[in-house]
Amino acid sequence: MYRARRRNGFITATILLILLSTASLLIGSNAIPTGDVLQLLVHPDTSFESTVIHSQRVPRTLLVIIVATALGMAGALMQSLTRNPLADPGILGVNAGASLAVVVAVAVAGITSIWFYLWFAFIGAALAAVVVYILGGAGRSAPTPVRLALAGVAVTMAVSSIVQVVILSDRNAFNEFRFWATGSVEGRGWSVFSAVAGFIFLGAVLALISAPALNALALGDEQGRSLGVRIARLRTTVMIAVTLLAGAATAAVGPIMFIGLGVPYIGRFICGPDQRWALPFSALAAPVVLLTADILARVVIAPQEIQTGIITTIIGGPFFIAIVRRRRIEAL
Repeated sequence: MYRARRRNGFITATILLILLSTASLLIGSNAIPTGDVLQLLVHPDTSFESTVIHSQRVPRTLLVIIVATALGMAGALMQSLTRNPLADPGILGVNAGASLAVVVAVAVAGITSIWFYLWFAFIGAALAAVVVYILGGAGRSAPTPVRLALAGVAVTMAVSSIVQVVILSDRNAFNEFRFWATGSVEGRGWSVFSAVAGFIFLGAVLALISAPALNALALGDEQGRSLGVRIARLRTTVMIAVTLLAGAATAAVGPIMFIGLGVPYIGRFICGPDQRWALPFSALAAPVVLLTADILARVVIAPQEIQTGIITTIIGGPFFIAIVRRRRIEAL
């Protein structure tokens, strides 16, 4: 049953990714004729249009692709690890940790450039994930899915409260956080792409390596052990992978909702519960969704732009409600 779905799903996602990547290069808030875009892509010059294409549209398109890939894979990992089909990277406190680091960097250090607070956001996301992992394993040899979920919720609530205190007491922190927290790829260039690409690549490699063991763990801890899975090592590896993927993505563009929740859910429907297929499909399909949202963000009120995170929330809201209202949500 799943073989035909997988084949058709991968083919469809690949075609859509190629078409939307091309559209992302051709469409922008600054209108440039299609012929000129194609010409300047091959033969750049010193014109304003060439600068827009090569310093804005190309890196923006590539950044959207790797960020979406990271969020899709991170969501699939979290849903498999916690055996919760409604889990997303935010369950680890990644978004909350990154948010706190950004507002502290702005309020205390006066940092207002994305190139600098990018690293604070990534460090905050990583530290939050470590705290969740420690709390989730308190008194045990390894964290359990339920403890990880509860620890993530607790850390997110605590950190979010601190964030609110800081931004309400510092106007600069509020202004910077307001733009970053909505999730936007506007103005992100080559430097942001190069800063996070390595982390995302490493996280993706760890995710794919963990896929067979996650399949065994889905049968239960005891069955997993009997099949030779080292559960503590696996959960640690997955936590590191999620931190690298979601932390880097969140640091680069802010918290983007729905991608880490909805795409893996669709991936399981198409590919089945086998993570060896679901993870690659999530990595391929997530950019399709985020590219669609980013293109819409550019043209809805052109020449102004809407933050991409707002569009993904509008798209994902009805989808999430439909999932919750279903009588039966499949077990992982």
